[in-house]
Amino acid sequence: MKHVLSSEQYTRESLDELFDLADKIRNDPKKYSHKLDDKIIAIMFYEPSTRTRLSFETAALKLGAKIITTENAAEFSSAAKGETIQDTVKVIAGYADAMVIRHKSDTSAMDAASVNKIPILNAGAGKGEHPTQSLLDMYTIKEKKGRLDNLKVAILGDLLYGRTIHSLLKLLSLYNNIEIYGLSKEAFSLPQEYIDMLKSKGIEYKKCSSFDELPKDLDVIYHTRIQAERFEGDFGKEEFIINKEVLNRFSENTILMHPLPRVIEISTDVDDDPRACYFEQAHNGLFIRMALLLQVLDKA
Repeated sequence: MKHVLSSEQYTRESLDELFDLADKIRNDPKKYSHKLDDKIIAIMFYEPSTRTRLSFETAALKLGAKIITTENAAEFSSAAKGETIQDTVKVIAGYADAMVIRHKSDTSAMDAASVNKIPILNAGAGKGEHPTQSLLDMYTIKEKKGRLDNLKVAILGDLLYGRTIHSLLKLLSLYNNIEIYGLSKEAFSLPQEYIDMLKSKGIEYKKCSSFDELPKDLDVIYHTRIQAERFEGDFGKEEFIINKEVLNRFSENTILMHPLPRVIEISTDVDDDPRACYFEQAHNGLFIRMALLLQVLDKA
């Protein structure tokens, strides 16, 4: 697998291989600490990031690679002068062995891969996809629930612009007996293309308007913040806030996930609840991204 551009490129088998490698890295990190000693990874983020950028940088460093990076490529690269993504990555291909890119354009990763001879890893493309996030999400679900078949999953918040949701649904659709429930403001409803995709895989999407409509025995609640940077106007405050009282409506076996950053949609009073695993989820991103770098550079 040369690039990591979309969740669509994965199968159950390739996910198993990735997760097995992530487990091996987690259990014996020293074994992998020099795998990329002769490699340079370019980290190009045109949008703000904490977890994704720093975990990719940490992943590269822990594997022995060096990094070249800019914190805000939209302002501190030649993009500010009007340079296209294609021209930028053609240049960077002469400096680095792989490139991690985040950009506001939905097609940015595809555009980069179309002209590049080095592996491209999509770290978030507009409102389109965020495949590496969905990979760590699935890894976390498997770790916490012990399975990826037979799941009841609720997706909450911004289902329209939430690229983490879009990528996650594509991976969930690979598995058997999956139930998906969506809870959001009408203005942030899941796009029809994703509902149709789920239907084509035999998964019925159940649109909900309140917490009362969600099954009490959910396996996963996956909340997201409103992606205010993706639209103009004010849609008001988040209506579906999970606090201790709301979380206690659900099973003791329900896990609460969030790609972070959160704003107000999850109250801090649930942070110590054993069902809340969003910080553990974020930390799992390190092992998944280490595994991805090894795979795309044929060092696994």
